[in-house]
Amino acid sequence: MELKKELKILFWIVVVFLGAFYMPLESERFQDAIAATLDLTRWYAQEHVILCLLPAFFIAGVISVFVSQAAVLKYFGANAKKWLAYTVASVSGTILAVCSCTILPLFSSIHKRGAGLGPAVAFLYSGPAINILAIILTARILGFEMGVARVIGAVTFAIVIGLVMSFIYRKEEKQKKEEQMNIPEVPEKRPMWQTSFHFFTLVLILVFANWGRPGEGVTDGPWYWIWANKWNLTGFFSLMLVYSLIYVLKIKWQWVVAGGIITAASAFLTTSPLVPMIVGVSVLSIITLLDKQDEENREWTLATWDFAKQIMPMLAIGVVIAGFLLGSTYDDVSMPGIIPDHWVSSLVGGNSIWANLFASVLGAFMYFATLTEVPILQGLMASGMGKGPALALLLAGPSLSLPNMLVIRSVMGTQKTLVFVLLVVIMATASGLIYGSLF
Repeated sequence: MELKKELKILFWIVVVFLGAFYMPLESERFQDAIAATLDLTRWYAQEHVILCLLPAFFIAGVISVFVSQAAVLKYFGANAKKWLAYTVASVSGTILAVCSCTILPLFSSIHKRGAGLGPAVAFLYSGPAINILAIILTARILGFEMGVARVIGAVTFAIVIGLVMSFIYRKEEKQKKEEQMNIPEVPEKRPMWQTSFHFFTLVLILVFANWGRPGEGVTDGPWYWIWANKWNLTGFFSLMLVYSLIYVLKIKWQWVVAGGIITAASAFLTTSPLVPMIVGVSVLSIITLLDKQDEENREWTLATWDFAKQIMPMLAIGVVIAGFLLGSTYDDVSMPGIIPDHWVSSLVGGNSIWANLFASVLGAFMYFATLTEVPILQGLMASGMGKGPALALLLAGPSLSLPNMLVIRSVMGTQKTLVFVLLVVIMATASGLIYGSLF
């Protein structure tokens, strides 16, 4: 019997028992926190799993199976030109427009394919941080200077954090660089433009299916037009996916067309966009798993399933903890967690180092869906939040969250995750202090 292992098991048994024994069910705050936890969990399941994560898992599967290791190493590998690697990684958010959780399968995929730590981390940060629509919404609602500061800060953060992580773990990166020099360059199975077409078709389905309304009262302009026609655009790129499945992946056209008809029929039989997405994902999974002409098609879905198994449990645990501690805040809903809201408001006023630090830490742990950080900040600023802490939260929040941290830890380990989070918090705090002193 291993004493250390048995004592650890005993410790957790005691912790769970004491938690159950002293559970403060009579406390109104505890009841509110439980309600907020359940509300956030339900909202996350309804709004993010089907439309965000399922497409993201398939995109990650494309990188894992169809994109050759040589292609990943060319742009993100330890031997890649730094200016190219960090430029591509730091502006990825302008294309992806995803939240802190949706970026995780993509980050995990390029990390497994051999991407250098610096570019991979820059990609991880920039994906959610440099969302074009979020930048425009920030400038419109919180002020032009705040929008500009967010752009400059996000791009700078991505590059600096990536470079610092690469420097700290330079011995590992040097070893990876030497190993990658000996990897033989395997010829591409199909032209790169075909793989890119398939990849970006899935990316555009993800982007338009999750396109948010530009803002209350906005009824014209290109962003509003895209939002108003988001499902037509999603449908168009779904047809492009049908084309890609037949002509790029070479799956039997009878299967693909039948699957497309079934998915389209489900869209006409219901007003919920979730149903056709579920049907489409199910059909895609079945026809790729049953395909006998190319083993890679089956591997694509199996890789997608592997990412789902790795990431979903951690996200679920993170959402539950975040909801209990910080409450449920989205759209017009604001339910307090076990940490009182007035504590938050009182701690982020002014432009002190502590106010900026607290805002950075709050942003790092709280979960923000794409675009929701702007109205939340608007409310906090109306309650007395300083401009510096507001920017600090903007720079730390969209790219980090407690659910996100748990998954990152499973991909690159506890130490690297802690360093990444600390770098984000420190830089966000410093940026807030500078911005607050200027404006």
